[in-house]
Amino acid sequence: WIGRSEGLEIDFPVGGETIRVFTTRPDTLFGVTFMALAPDHPLSLKEAESNPKLEAFIEECRSVGTAEAELATLEKKGVPTSIQAIHPITGDVIPVWVANFIVMEYGSGAVMGVPAHDQRDWEFARAHDIPTPRVIEPLEGEPGDLEKGADVIYGRLVNSGEYTGLTSEEAFDALAIHFEKEGTGCRKVNYRLRDWGVSRQRYWGCPVPAVHTADGQTVPASELPVVLPEDVTFKGVKSPIKEMPSFYETTVDGEPARRETDTFDTFVESSWYYARFACPDSNDAMLDERANYWLPVDQYIGGIEHAILHLLYARFWHKAMRDEGLVQSDEPFTNLLCQGMVHGDTYGRDPGDSKIEYYNADEVEVQRGAKGRVIGATLKADGKPVEYLGMLKMSKSKRNGIDPQPYLDRYGADTVRLFMMSKSPPELSLEFSDADVEGAFRFMKAFWKRVAAHVSEGAVPALDVAALDERQRALRRKLHETIEGVSDDVGRRYKFNTAIAKLRALINAMDDFDDRSDQGRSVLDECWDAIVRMLAPIAPHCCQALWEGLGHDTLLMNEAWPDPDPAAMVRDTVGMVVQVNGKLRGRIRVSTEAEQKDVEAAALADPNVRRFVEGKQVRKVIVVPGKIVNIVVT
Repeated sequence: WIGRSEGLEIDFPVGGETIRVFTTRPDTLFGVTFMALAPDHPLSLKEAESNPKLEAFIEECRSVGTAEAELATLEKKGVPTSIQAIHPITGDVIPVWVANFIVMEYGSGAVMGVPAHDQRDWEFARAHDIPTPRVIEPLEGEPGDLEKGADVIYGRLVNSGEYTGLTSEEAFDALAIHFEKEGTGCRKVNYRLRDWGVSRQRYWGCPVPAVHTADGQTVPASELPVVLPEDVTFKGVKSPIKEMPSFYETTVDGEPARRETDTFDTFVESSWYYARFACPDSNDAMLDERANYWLPVDQYIGGIEHAILHLLYARFWHKAMRDEGLVQSDEPFTNLLCQGMVHGDTYGRDPGDSKIEYYNADEVEVQRGAKGRVIGATLKADGKPVEYLGMLKMSKSKRNGIDPQPYLDRYGADTVRLFMMSKSPPELSLEFSDADVEGAFRFMKAFWKRVAAHVSEGAVPALDVAALDERQRALRRKLHETIEGVSDDVGRRYKFNTAIAKLRALINAMDDFDDRSDQGRSVLDECWDAIVRMLAPIAPHCCQALWEGLGHDTLLMNEAWPDPDPAAMVRDTVGMVVQVNGKLRGRIRVSTEAEQKDVEAAALADPNVRRFVEGKQVRKVIVVPGKIVNIVVT
């Protein structure tokens, strides 16, 4: 939230020099089709000496602001240069542009353009007819339409040479190892920090407590606080206090002076409210000791505009208060979650004046294809076609909002909560889908039936860990690995969708466990007990009833979260996927202490892998420890 980003710095050769690029998405490296330099980059300035068009463009860029909000909406302009970079892996020639949306203050002032998977790059590429090859495909579902925009996803690499088939996460590690070994790149953390201009030429706000003397000096106001006058008369758009002598006329040491009429940015006032909330009735001081009792704030939840602006400012302000002795903590907030937006099916019709008339889904008769996609729609009122505009952010103006009440009445609150938490991570957009709500309802019904069937089998004997056989220990290990993973997803990462996916995977493993012996049922009982507790924050009503069915008479919300048992999770071996040229060809198990050469040998010895390797030259073996082996053959 202070612009911290983890990525790689990668060197792109340019003649006898290099352009060092910082990227948070090295997994998209094979999709680079251009490079863009900031107008003030040294290579840009050097090129401009012999390129009048570029020189004029750079001057034009200097007259435009570099704030995040301005850059996000800026028309993507650029000028090609005579500079050519070389792709650090493929050796392909990459054209270099100077672009108006690149700033020197972040990274190295140069970016690698990957238009298929970055929206700004996509907009620039479309404007300048630059190729847009896909190099990432989703792990599940259909890829996005590159004719409509960039497909900004993490997934599996395609068209990426020897790295094809790796996930985005695996490719990050593998490429970091490659560049660090070659000495042409390294892991790097960057911060997007800027200066903050706090004065505003408007009436509403806290007056800047400064006074300008007759000899041109600016001094702090001696009488505090400086109160914004309310008996003002507005004339046009100008701040009324700028023409209000009763406010701005004052004296310093008996000499006439003029009070500053600018006011502070309203973010100045909102940058410390959280501390004042702890002591709102403190009349003698800005803050008192109660602020230190409550701070720092445990969790901040807000939209992305907060991450760019308010939280950054609040951090500056908090450190100033710390330096003045008003608070003791170094940071104002412990954790931040930027929630995404809810998207819904959107329908409309262009009456010809370029102003689309929108219709709610209830007003439209929808035709869907075999896979459930919208293939046509007509307005119920007149029977005439309307256009399906896709999944867009829900808003009153687009009339694509969803009334949750019918879903609550039909499926229950727990189902709706489960759908919303499992559909996507909270920081990404959520596409509201009737089919997905129905899927969540099926899961809840099946979950209820499974627990009820377990309870109907009668009392469960006490668990004896020492008496467990191999299959029982394996399921119990799966349980405690799930507890550990879900605890991290919920408590640290806020990835509720992956937490639910882990619980589903555990339940599937339990379905395959057909042991109904005393200790087998004891392990199952431990599983259901933990699952009910972990799912309770998402589906509290159903889980409370199941908790009682499992023999408990307490309020589930007061129960402790389950703790993973480290002893249950001990493994002697680990499973790894083996790929040949990016395609899955085998799975192996190796010792957790195995060295890389032993892992490579085990992978090459796998019978199915050998079928695809025999008679071919092994060019390279990439090992991502504990996860994957990718064998490159020709």
